[in-house]
Amino acid sequence: MGPLSELSRSIQGRVAIVTGAASGMGRATAHLFSDEGAKVAVCDINAEGVETVVGEILESGGSAKGYVVDLQDGNAPSELAKQVRSDLGPIDILVNNAGVSVGGPIDSPDFEDFWDVTFAVNLDAQMRLIRACLDDLCREQQGRIVNISSTEGLGGSAAISPYTASKHGVVGLTKALAVELGPSGVTVNAVCPGPIHTGMTAKIPLDAKKIFARRRTALKRFGNPEEVAHVTLSLVLPAASYITGAAVPVDGGMRARNN
Repeated sequence: MGPLSELSRSIQGRVAIVTGAASGMGRATAHLFSDEGAKVAVCDINAEGVETVVGEILESGGSAKGYVVDLQDGNAPSELAKQVRSDLGPIDILVNNAGVSVGGPIDSPDFEDFWDVTFAVNLDAQMRLIRACLDDLCREQQGRIVNISSTEGLGGSAAISPYTASKHGVVGLTKALAVELGPSGVTVNAVCPGPIHTGMTAKIPLDAKKIFARRRTALKRFGNPEEVAHVTLSLVLPAASYITGAAVPVDGGMRARNN
């Protein structure tokens, strides 16, 4: 007797773009997608990191190609999509993971510069990459887009308003495009990581992380990049065809706590 289920949980052979893939959650996502049989476009501004991640994937028997790209450049997303399409084939999955966190209080002398850089990478680049990949994603009515936001996209913290505002924008973009692209079969979801061990949190002292995690999360710890990557994978599966417009917290229960 064969399986009773009808929907596939395989991304074997699918072409996936992962931005910010040289480290942290992007690297974990690229590795996981490769392990699941996808052809992964490893994209990042960090050339050495791109080379390392592609090498790791190829050494493990996976399929990947690296692309060094500065997403602050407004022309970069369309050029990236064009090159990936030429190298790997039509794009099936887009994971907008690249992000920066710069800024300070609203009265900082350089606040508007912080704002411009943050929005260019965290929100504008996501929009432009979606536009650049859209024809491919719509072609079989099963394209998948995952935009990486943050729990800062669901709430707010002091002194990082450029980051917080950009991540709220990611959630808004996700919801609006889920409605707009629904008839085409393309799903659009956001993942909202909380306290995760990444480059952005690496400068926080370990003791401070432990105190924060004990006080604020249900699981009493920071998360790991692969734990976020598995949620992203779940949202791009063919079987995830009825999940769209969601903003999924991956925060160890941080937002579930009242105290």
